[in-house]
Amino acid sequence: MNRILPIIIIAVIAIAGGGYWIVQGNDRAAEAQTTIIADDSDISEGAVVEVAASSSEVVDMVLGDPNAPITLVEYASFTCPHCASFHNNVFKQLKADYIDTGKVKFVFREVYFDRFGLWASMVARCGGESRFFGMTDLFFKGQSDWARAGEPLAIADAIRKVGRLAGLGEEQLEACMQDKDEAQKLINWYQENAERDNVEGTPSFVINGKKHSNMSYADMKEVLDGLL
Repeated sequence: MNRILPIIIIAVIAIAGGGYWIVQGNDRAAEAQTTIIADDSDISEGAVVEVAASSSEVVDMVLGDPNAPITLVEYASFTCPHCASFHNNVFKQLKADYIDTGKVKFVFREVYFDRFGLWASMVARCGGESRFFGMTDLFFKGQSDWARAGEPLAIADAIRKVGRLAGLGEEQLEACMQDKDEAQKLINWYQENAERDNVEGTPSFVINGKKHSNMSYADMKEVLDGLL
């Protein structure tokens, strides 16, 4: 299980024209801020612009019957190998047995260990709710490739490739990856969720309000069946 630490600096996402922006925050969402650096000249000059963002505008990504007797919330990072293992080896069976049959409402909430997980989240959300879980599947299946592509710019390009595979256009991708307000909203949202649900690592599961750490499908099935 990956352990969660407060985000101190998530830095440097490439944008069109070679510019960069930096997201800064800490373990208190109210104190988080976004510092924007427009291009390389501004980096050397230290120009900054602060941006306020509300986490209340972030949409939960949900699968299943909204009136299902069980609500299962997963906290996961796109760069967490244990999360990839869960989605590649357990989630398909969970979906078939419990989500698709109306027994479980599944909620996916992203955790940000690093800038790369944040970028992947922004691109996964870029296509809206209808494409989110398909893109999540692509990110987890290809995690060992895109997350290890090398330098930050190479990883950003690899993330764009995943977006293209999901049918996103270049303009749409660039707009999503440059959306500094959305980045800050997501960071605030993640911090508030993690604090409220006392999430300390990934993957973590909150099942009908009770927190569970990573588990096998057999163990999860035992928990779910006990609630039905």
